[in-house]
Amino acid sequence: MLVKNWMTKEVITLTHDRSMMKAAKLMKDNAISRLPIVDDDGVLVGIISDRDIKEASPSKATTLDMHELYYLLSEIKVKDIMSRKVITVSIEETVEKAAVVMDENKIGGIPVVDTENKCVGIITNTDVFKVLIQITGVMHGGVQIGLALSNEPGSLNGVLDYLKDNNARVMSILTSYEPEQENMRHVFIRINDMDKADLNKIKAGIAENFNMMFWVRDSVHGLTS
Repeated sequence: MLVKNWMTKEVITLTHDRSMMKAAKLMKDNAISRLPIVDDDGVLVGIISDRDIKEASPSKATTLDMHELYYLLSEIKVKDIMSRKVITVSIEETVEKAAVVMDENKIGGIPVVDTENKCVGIITNTDVFKVLIQITGVMHGGVQIGLALSNEPGSLNGVLDYLKDNNARVMSILTSYEPEQENMRHVFIRINDMDKADLNKIKAGIAENFNMMFWVRDSVHGLTS
């Protein structure tokens, strides 16, 4: 899953010579909390957030009158308050890598750049949520089975063979490696919904033959209502 396929391509940017007031208005009008700052060629040179604007704005207790305040704000340029060290991700990197970068830096979104460091998009935690929803197939409902399996090669085959033999259609498989459990991994398999009797049979067989952690049936209508 590459960033370029999930990022917002119509990214709103601003040049560094524009006023802070312009940046604040753009963010308010578009309900965003950050703006990539580019030069005249579209090369990324910085980023400005709503926090930067708040910190640069005069206190509410200021004694300046309206005209003085307006003049002061109009004189503050984006380049004066923007962050010049921008955390970015390449257009050819994975969404997973972008998620790690955002998590490690405690930020909700990062600009996406091409090989010339031109800003070509932005990816946010909302985009990552969309990826998770898409790859799991949760919007189609079904049942998710949580299993604790050995990390040995082929340990998943027995589960998949059992599901196949019982006419269960696998929608997605996700794996999580647990550092505190050496040579073990958690596997999450989502299968299509089936008749209750068939599901009960599969559930009983999985519980008997494998280390099942949980069995959850998701309702499509419950998710989308």
